[in-house]
Amino acid sequence: MIKKELLDILACPKCKGAVQLNDTGDGLICRACRLVYEIRDDIPIMLIDEAKPLTDE
Repeated sequence: MIKKELLDILACPKCKGAVQLNDTGDGLICRACRLVYEIRDDIPIMLIDEAKPLTDE
Protein backbone atom coordinates (compact mmCIF):
# COMPACT_ATOMS: atom_id res chain seq x y z
CA MET A 1 0.00 0.00 0.00
CA ILE A 2 1.25 3.47 -0.86
CA LYS A 3 1.88 5.77 2.08
CA LYS A 4 -0.17 8.94 2.25
CA GLU A 5 3.01 11.06 2.35
CA LEU A 6 4.10 9.64 -1.01
CA LEU A 7 0.65 10.03 -2.51
CA ASP A 8 0.63 13.69 -1.47
CA ILE A 9 3.80 14.49 -3.45
CA LEU A 10 3.18 12.39 -6.56
CA ALA A 11 1.97 14.17 -9.68
CA CYS A 12 0.95 13.05 -13.14
CA PRO A 13 4.08 13.10 -15.34
CA LYS A 14 2.02 14.26 -18.32
CA CYS A 15 0.11 17.26 -16.93
CA LYS A 16 1.78 17.65 -13.50
CA GLY A 17 -1.69 17.47 -11.93
CA ALA A 18 -2.80 15.61 -8.84
CA VAL A 19 -3.25 11.83 -8.83
CA GLN A 20 -5.42 9.75 -6.55
CA LEU A 21 -5.52 6.11 -5.55
CA ASN A 22 -8.13 4.05 -7.39
CA ASP A 23 -10.79 2.06 -5.55
CA THR A 24 -8.88 -1.22 -5.72
CA GLY A 25 -5.58 0.33 -4.60
CA ASP A 26 -3.60 -0.98 -7.57
CA GLY A 27 -3.34 2.22 -9.59
CA LEU A 28 -3.10 5.99 -9.49
CA ILE A 29 -5.64 8.00 -11.46
CA CYS A 30 -5.10 11.33 -13.20
CA ARG A 31 -8.60 12.59 -13.93
CA ALA A 32 -7.35 15.49 -16.11
CA CYS A 33 -5.47 13.17 -18.51
CA ARG A 34 -7.88 10.24 -17.95
CA LEU A 35 -4.93 7.90 -17.32
CA VAL A 36 -4.25 5.18 -14.76
CA TYR A 37 -0.69 4.52 -13.59
CA GLU A 38 -0.27 0.97 -12.34
CA ILE A 39 1.20 0.16 -8.92
CA ARG A 40 3.42 -2.93 -8.94
CA ASP A 41 4.94 -4.31 -5.72
CA ASP A 42 3.96 -1.09 -3.91
CA ILE A 43 5.85 1.01 -6.50
CA PRO A 44 3.90 3.41 -8.71
CA ILE A 45 4.92 3.13 -12.37
CA MET A 46 4.75 6.79 -13.38
CA LEU A 47 5.65 6.35 -17.05
CA ILE A 48 3.34 7.93 -19.61
CA ASP A 49 4.02 5.13 -22.10
CA GLU A 50 2.87 2.49 -19.60
CA ALA A 51 -0.25 4.34 -18.40
CA LYS A 52 -3.62 2.92 -19.36
CA PRO A 53 -6.70 4.90 -20.38
CA LEU A 54 -9.17 5.51 -17.58
CA THR A 55 -12.37 3.58 -18.06
CA ASP A 56 -15.62 4.69 -16.47
CA GLU A 57 -15.74 3.45 -12.91
